[in-house]
Amino acid sequence: MSRRVLVAGVGMVPFAKPSAAKTYDDMGAGAVSAVLADAGLAYDRIQQVYAGYVYGDSTCGQRVVYRSGTTGVPVVNVNNNCASGSSALWLARQAVESGAVECALAVGFEQMPPGALGAKWTDRPAPLTDFVAGLKAVHDIDPGLPLTPQYFAAAGVEYMAKYGMKADTFARVSVKARAHAANNPYAVFRAPITLDEVLGAPRIAGPLTRLQCCPPTCGAAAAIVCSEDFARRSGLTPKVAIAAQTLQSDTGDLFAKQSAMSLVGSDVTRAAANEVYEKAGVDPRDIRVVELHDCFTVNEVLTYEGLGLCPEGGAEEFILNGDNTYGGRVVTNPSGGLLSKGHPLGATGLAQTAEITWQLRGEAGARQVEGVTLGLQHNLGLGTAGVVTLFEKVS
Repeated sequence: MSRRVLVAGVGMVPFAKPSAAKTYDDMGAGAVSAVLADAGLAYDRIQQVYAGYVYGDSTCGQRVVYRSGTTGVPVVNVNNNCASGSSALWLARQAVESGAVECALAVGFEQMPPGALGAKWTDRPAPLTDFVAGLKAVHDIDPGLPLTPQYFAAAGVEYMAKYGMKADTFARVSVKARAHAANNPYAVFRAPITLDEVLGAPRIAGPLTRLQCCPPTCGAAAAIVCSEDFARRSGLTPKVAIAAQTLQSDTGDLFAKQSAMSLVGSDVTRAAANEVYEKAGVDPRDIRVVELHDCFTVNEVLTYEGLGLCPEGGAEEFILNGDNTYGGRVVTNPSGGLLSKGHPLGATGLAQTAEITWQLRGEAGARQVEGVTLGLQHNLGLGTAGVVTLFEKVS
């Protein structure tokens, strides 16, 4: 059984620096209140809840939604690294599409610690052990630096060697991100920056300076999905549907490739995007607005090609021609992306969902991309979880 899944509502709270943020339960409850108001539903109409987060004990999801009601519905807590929010949406969509329920809530939240991310459990095997070994095989790891940016720095060096791209082209992605974020009240960093400022910021690893790395922030976002029958019976008129969606992990040849680009998910992104396009019968050239996972500028560049927004090896020309922004071929991250909003891990995928939904409903204000009927969302977690979702405007 397969049914069309509608986006009944979306909501989020403004992201904030860890030093200025509320606690995860306050932020999560705020996002739930916002999505219920947007959908025009009471919490007792929700039949299942999927809560995405990374930094928290078990049943944080219950802590969040109990602020809205204790109705006895199943609450499933989802940890899939940086793709946790989108994984929660994937589960909610599956539940509705299969006919298991008529209406489900996906909420993502994160109360992030300040500074670079690090392991929380040091008394057991680390989940990324094989990835660290894979990185060591292709790149000299600096033990004095955080590990995560070194994955993407290595991928950037590999990309430049393979296609001849200049290092400062990565930096242009940060300039574009801030220009977009200037019109987003939910973003933490909204002040414009210049190319010289990006290049002149402290160097973190390889071609990456500090202004090319997403900052840790706190926040929450949510979406409610429902069936067409539920919407009709409830007097709802959703304007957005999920046309296709997939969640994928790595295939067996990942480590044999000895590629940093593959380690950071470029292969998963490409496979997931191709599956979504095939399911929906859509060509990537039909896409005019995308929210993609720009945890580092390098990842945005790799993702352009993985999503088929430009030819393989064509990202530099794509960027220099302005085809990644307003007036170009496709507007990437009109929200400002993770580079400007920040990256509260569990909230990120659902914040992307909110932005694409607003775009398709024509409610994005000064960020609005005109004439869009399709919107693509891409969310990636190292280790690996890659989610690609294609949303469509409902006529």
